[in-house]
Order: sequence, then C-alpha cells, then structure tokens
Amino acid sequence: MFYKGEEIWMNKTFFLSLILGITLLIAACAAPTPTPLAAAPAASTPQRGGKLTMVVWQSPVTLNSLLGTQKVMYEVLNFVAEGFTEVLPDGRRVPNLAKEVPTSENGGVSADGKTITYHLKENLKWSDGTPLTCADVQFTLEAILTPNVGVTATTGYKEIDQIECPSPQTVVIQLKTFYAPYLTLFSQTILPKHYAGDPKGMKNWDYNRKPLGTGPFVVEEWKTDEYIRLKRNANYRQEGKPYLDEIIIRIVPSSEVALQLLASGEADIMWNNTEADLPALAKLPNVKVSQALQSGSERLWLNLAENKDKSDPSKPHAILGDVRVRRAIAYGINKQRIVDTLLFGNAKLGTSELNAGFFECQNLPPYPHDPTQAKKVLDEAGWKLSSDGIRAKDGNKLRLKIATTSGNKLREDTEVLIAEDMKAIGVELFIENAPSSVVLGTWDGGSPRRRGNYDLVLGFNNLLIDPHAQMVSYWSSAQIPGEKNTGGANFTRFNDPKADELLQKASIEIDLNQRKNFYCQLAQLTYEQVNMIYLYQRYDLHSYRADLQGWQANAWQNVGWNAEEWKLK
Repeated sequence: MFYKGEEIWMNKTFFLSLILGITLLIAACAAPTPTPLAAAPAASTPQRGGKLTMVVWQSPVTLNSLLGTQKVMYEVLNFVAEGFTEVLPDGRRVPNLAKEVPTSENGGVSADGKTITYHLKENLKWSDGTPLTCADVQFTLEAILTPNVGVTATTGYKEIDQIECPSPQTVVIQLKTFYAPYLTLFSQTILPKHYAGDPKGMKNWDYNRKPLGTGPFVVEEWKTDEYIRLKRNANYRQEGKPYLDEIIIRIVPSSEVALQLLASGEADIMWNNTEADLPALAKLPNVKVSQALQSGSERLWLNLAENKDKSDPSKPHAILGDVRVRRAIAYGINKQRIVDTLLFGNAKLGTSELNAGFFECQNLPPYPHDPTQAKKVLDEAGWKLSSDGIRAKDGNKLRLKIATTSGNKLREDTEVLIAEDMKAIGVELFIENAPSSVVLGTWDGGSPRRRGNYDLVLGFNNLLIDPHAQMVSYWSSAQIPGEKNTGGANFTRFNDPKADELLQKASIEIDLNQRKNFYCQLAQLTYEQVNMIYLYQRYDLHSYRADLQGWQANAWQNVGWNAEEWKLK
C-alpha cells in the first residue's frame, strides 16, 4: 500500500461561488468525455459489477514507485501493487501479503533484531497468474540497490545484508545492523521478477506504464494526460472480490473541473479536496465528504542558532536563543483563530511531532493561547515594551522575520494572522516569502532553512507511520546542516545531549512500546524547548457520490486502499 505525503492547498473562492449554478453545470456538460469514461448506472441495491470514475488533476509520469514521487502515482498504484503489510485507519499495522506481522514474540524477529522472517500467504499470484515467491522479494531488493538507475529512495534497504529463501513462501531478511523501522521494508511494493526486466534498464521497463501487481485491480490502458483504465484482477487472492468491474482514473486540468464533474454526476470520486471546497460540497445532493485526520502538522520552525548564511550552530540566535522568547511566541499565537478563519473550523490544533497512530504521545496538549502569559514571560526575559508598541532590550528591537512558500495563499494568510498576534504582545514580525524551491530547498540552492539564515519558517511535514527516521532527522545533533552535512534536516539547530541519548536508545530497541516511550520522552523535551510550534492538523478530504458503498477513510494510505470492498448501488 502507498502512504501519504504532503497535500497541496488550492484557492477556489471564485469558483465555489458558482459551483451550484447553471453556468457550472453547462460547463461540466460541455467538457468532452470519452464514451468509455461514463459513470456506471446506479442500481437500487448493492450488486457485483459496475464501473466507477475517479477524477484527479495530476498526470502521472511513471507508475514505477522506485522511479517516481508524485502523489497521483501512488494513488494509482494503490489499486494495483501491494507489500507485506498495510496500515489500518487507526494506525495499526496488519498483514497483507504476509500471514502475520513479524515480532520478537511470534518468532519473526530474532533476539538481536537483525533477522526478520516473513511467511507469505498461500497461493499468492501476480495478476497474470504467475506465483509470487521469495525470489520476487530478492529481485525487488536487487532493483532498489542497483546504482545509477534513478531509484528515488533506498532508506533502510541499504541496511539489508541479504535475503534468504528457505522455501518459496518464506522470506528471511538478514540486516547488517538492527533497523528500527524494519516493518516499513517491502511494505508498499514487491516487483515481479519474471516481468520487470533487467534492473540496469529500469527506466525503459514496460512495467513503468503497465505495472504487474497482486492488488484487486490491473492497469488495462493508460492514455497519457487523459485517463488510466483499471480492470478487475481475475487472480486476486480474495474470492469474489473486487466487486467492481472497472475503475477509470480520469485526468483533468484542475480541481475546479474535477468538482464540476462530481456535481454533474460524471465522476463518482473527487480526489484531494481542500477546506475551501466544503461549503459547495455541502450543497451537492447525494455527495459525501470523507474526512480522516492527517498525521502531519503545519508548523513553525524556529532557528535556535545565529541567523547567518552558513550559520554556526554553536552560536545562539540573538533573540530566539532564549527559550523564554520561544515560549512567549507559542503562547501568543491564536491557533484556534487560524483554524476558524482559514480552515472553516475543520482542523485540530497542533500538539507535537507524534500526533497520530501507534506512536502518538497523548499527554502533550496544544500550547494554550495566553497573551497575558506571553507578555509576562517577555517581561521576565528583559524585553520591555517601548512607546511604539514593540519591545526592546539592550537597544535592540524584538523584530523577527517569518518566511514561507510564496503563492500558497493559506500559508500567506496564516502569516498575517500570526503577525497580528505577535504585535499584540509587542513582537514585530515581518513577512518575506520566496518560492518553495528556495525556502524549502537545498543547501546548494541557498535555502535559508538549511543554511541557517532565518528566524521563523512556516511549512508542513508529514508524520511517517514509523517515525524513527524523521525523529533522528529533526532532533539529532548529527543532523544539523552544515558544509560537511548539507543534507541534514535538523533545521532548528536543536542540540541537546539528552535528545541524542534517547535517539540512540530508540535505534537499538526492538520492543515497539519501549521505543515509543523513548520517542515520547523526546517529544516532551522538544515541547518544553519550543524549537517548533505546531499550529494545526488538517483533515484528509475527498468526496464521493452516495451510490458508492464500502468507502473507508484512511489518512495513512491512499484513496483505493480498500477498493476490493467498494460497491455501487
């Protein structure tokens, strides 16, 4: 299964005012629709068969997950490709192609954590009828680790020494060293050895446009920039499933067109709604909105080190180096106003990095909005209110810069509200935005977040199902970016020996509950140090027509994660 990444905000205010009007419907009807893409006729009761249309506004470049990173690519592949395990809406990991999730208790994980054993379910077949075996897993590892073919992510797989196959249905993964998030390995895709081809020629595989999988559907046809047609997998392991005959993934130029097609009944599912769609969707008859709380958070990164290009992390920030100032900022931000004003009240206030799933730390509440406390803390820190309403200390004004990705209206509006909140407590916050390729970019590209010449940056980060890699990236002192570590992701320059100690303990801890305990201790530490301020968690929003039954929202995965259960009535 394919898990979620960052969502995209789109401003549709003008369109939403017209969505239910006659003009919109005429435009929808006028849009050319190939005959094969017509929505399936509804029946009075749930039945087997039928055709469903899902509309998206991104066009895949490839359907090989080793070569691509597009969100829409993963949406398509979720109907087709599978891995050993999957994740349920509540964040629990369960078997998928494997008979059980390996643990030390069931003998699937060795005492030293370096040997992981999976037992495949009986009679697994690729969609062409060929048996799936351990040899396919070996081939997948070979493909992932083949150099210079464009594989986008090898994290964790480089820790594998070898894969042994005691039998066709037994996969024994031998790790060089214990890898804490071992359950993420082969959790999304296993490649068919007999079909894919030589890994060295991966960029030219037929698989890239017509992948072979074990999921409930098969890629039948892909007309670039127009549609992808999926048909039922006749060799799917669950007898009688999937219920649908066909799924059409229709590619349109924009989300506005997608909403037109949903309104007119030409589409059954609209992918990736935003909060701005909600008023219009509420007025559409026979349309439901799917909401699942996302795991990631919109947040502020606060720079703890000097604000300078090629910052020296050993030198504290002139203002934000004082934890009292950081806490005052946290107290001063009215998160609820941001949610109510910009997100129609449809979000949860931010808490910490670990805000969902198995690793959630439930004892960390949102920082309260308390301007009185913010002013008190700033007074105690020596920042006194001047006649112009801005605080000063030792002749220096309490003036900070905030940056985010230009053109992102939600974030730009958020900055304005935060600046108003800061003014109310005597902090002058000025806005200086830039393209995402700069603000969130690379060291060589001059990203201020990586190089350290910033005060506050507003952005989003998703929480991984197993958060070990990002906990290390964000909190380890070894991950502070610098000329010798340009890929480091500890953008706040957070440096605490206690954090490093907790991360080291977690990296060798096999027991998941104990590992969670270490992470939550770390989350508590960073909560107190306020190197990030978590603003809100959005909802994963999609919409679909009421004729579709079996839909289940799952923020950890993509739309089609349980498509074998879908029916039309």
